[in-house]
Amino acid sequence: MKKVIIASLAAMFVLTGCNTFKGLGQDVSSAGSAVTGTAQEVQRKI
Repeated sequence: MKKVIIASLAAMFVLTGCNTFKGLGQDVSSAGSAVTGTAQEVQRKI
């Protein structure tokens, strides 16, 4: 019984971690797009 509970908790933490990294990846991608857009605007002005 203890093994089942431990396995369930471990699976929960792993799946939660995957969602967190997915969200982090989306945030980094959004920030990269913003930087690219700003760089393109500056380049057009020059």
